[in-house]
Amino acid sequence: MTSATSDVQLDTRGLFCPEPVMMLHNTIGDMQLGEVVEILATDPSTKRDFLKFCQFLGHEMLASEELDGEFRFLIRKAADDE
Repeated sequence: MTSATSDVQLDTRGLFCPEPVMMLHNTIGDMQLGEVVEILATDPSTKRDFLKFCQFLGHEMLASEELDGEFRFLIRKAADDE
């Protein structure tokens, strides 16, 4: 897995759509521009959901990885989340 560092960690393991995206939305809203959040998830739909979240709101997906059924994402806040 990528060893990039993060400013904020968000553990959504065991949760299913739409909870991980809702939690990410709230977390990003509390972050400063340029900060990176690391998200851990077990719901396979988060791969699609987080990518669309970034595309729609202008954030940057730095990493999207899977290892043994666990997903890890790194997302940089690149826009104000309205």
